[in-house]
Amino acid sequence: MSDPIRFILNGEPVEANCRADKTVLEWLRGDAQLRGTKEGCAEGDCGACSVLLCRDGAGRKPQYEPANSCILLMGQIDGAALTTIEGLAAMGEGGHAVQQEMALNGSSQCGFCTPGIAVSLAGLLARKSEPMDADIHDALAGNLCRCTGYRPIVEAAQAAAATRSAMPAPKLPGPQNHSGNRGSGMFAPRSLKELGRLLAKHKDATLLAGGTDLNIDVAHARARWPNVISTRHVAELRKIKRSRDQIEFGGAVTWQEALPHLEKDWPSFATLVRRFGSVQIRSMGTMAGNLATASPIGDGAPALLALGAQLVLASRKGEREIPLDKFFVDYRKSALKRDEIIRAIRVPHPAKGQEFRVYKISKRYDQDISTVCGAFSITRSRGVVTGCRIAYGGMAATPLRCTEAEIALIGTRLEEADIQAASAAVQEFYKPLTDMRGSADYRLLVAGNLVERFPRDLAGERVEVMA
Repeated sequence: MSDPIRFILNGEPVEANCRADKTVLEWLRGDAQLRGTKEGCAEGDCGACSVLLCRDGAGRKPQYEPANSCILLMGQIDGAALTTIEGLAAMGEGGHAVQQEMALNGSSQCGFCTPGIAVSLAGLLARKSEPMDADIHDALAGNLCRCTGYRPIVEAAQAAAATRSAMPAPKLPGPQNHSGNRGSGMFAPRSLKELGRLLAKHKDATLLAGGTDLNIDVAHARARWPNVISTRHVAELRKIKRSRDQIEFGGAVTWQEALPHLEKDWPSFATLVRRFGSVQIRSMGTMAGNLATASPIGDGAPALLALGAQLVLASRKGEREIPLDKFFVDYRKSALKRDEIIRAIRVPHPAKGQEFRVYKISKRYDQDISTVCGAFSITRSRGVVTGCRIAYGGMAATPLRCTEAEIALIGTRLEEADIQAASAAVQEFYKPLTDMRGSADYRLLVAGNLVERFPRDLAGERVEVMA
C-alpha cells in the first residue's frame, strides 16, 4: 500500500486513503461529506463543482486558481491546498465577502450554481484586488446560472472587491513522488530524467497533464488507471523562456500561465484562449496536452500551425524538433513515440510586417467546441504579401494547413480577386464531415467566408463578433 494523499483542506491538513484516480468531487461529497460543492455536467462545463486550488506556479509563488472538481483527480491535489464553499463560509461572520455581498444583493435563486460562482469570484479576488468588469465576466465564463442572471452577481463581485478581502497564504506540504492506494497510484516526478525513468518502468501508466480532456473518461465512463504519471511538477516542463527569436513554452505550462505572453505577442490568440477555456479549464489544461490529444477540433492547433510553431519531443534517448505541421498524422494519432513527451512548444516572435488573426465559430460564444476554427498569418512588405500560413480545425481528420490558399495570396495585395481565389482553394481542399455541430456544406461555406473576413479585419472594417 502506498502513502495516502496529503493536502490541506479548508485550512486543515488531511490524509486521504483513496484511489489516486478518484475525482475530487466524488471524494468531497462522499468521503468528506462536504456537499456544498455540486455536480452538474460532470465534464467541466457548468462550474457548479468549482473549488479553489492553491499550488506552486511556474516559477512564482503559490496562487489560488479555480478548478472543476468533477474532472480533477485526488492524486492531482497531493501537496496542494483545497478550499471549498464550506471553507469560504468559515472565513469570519457571514463568510467570505463574496458570499455576504451575494446574499445582500439577491444574487441567487435556485442556489445550485451559487457555490461554484462564489468560489470562482473568491479566486478572482485572490488574484486581483481591483478587478475590472472584464475580469469579473471572464471569471464567471465557466459558471452557468440559468435562474438569476448575471447582473446582480457582477454587482456583488464589484462590492466584494471593495472590501479588499484576502485569502490566507497556506504553507503547502508539497507533492509526493507517489500517492494513493486501493489499486491506483500517481507519480509526481520533479525532473525530466525522473519522468523518463518512470515511463520506462511503468509502460502501462497513464501520462497526465491537466486532465481537462482525459479525466472526463473517469467522470463519465468511470475509467480506472492503476498508475498515473503527472507532468505537473517536472521542472523542465514548467518553464517559459523568451529568446531573441522565439518564446518557448514548457510542456506542462498551463494556458492560464501562457495567456499573458500570448496577449503580448498575439492578442487574437489570447482572445481565442479565453473563449475555448474558462479560468477553471485554463488553470489546469496545458498547451502540450491540447496538442497531444491530436483532436481535429483542438483550438490551440490551428493558431499554432499558422504561427509556424515547432515542437521539441523528448525521451530517454534524447530530443528531436519537428514542425507542428508534421505532428498530426491521422485522426487522434500523432508523431509521438511511446516513450516520448512534448517537452516544449516554440513559437517565433512576430516578424516585421506580420499580422495574425484566428476565428472560432461555435454554437455558443464561450466554452464551446468549435464547428470551424480558422487561423491566418501573413507577412507584407510594401503592401505585398510575402509570406502566408492558413490553418483550420474542424475541417479534416486533423488540424491542417491549406497550402493552396496560401499560394493564392502570396505575391498579391489582397485584392478582391485574390481573396476569392484563396476562398475557393479552401473550399476545394477540405473534405469535412457532417455532425451535430454542423453539416459539411456549412463548414465549407464558413471556412471560405473566414478567408474573406481576414483582410477586411486587417483593413479595420468592423466585424461583428459572432459565435
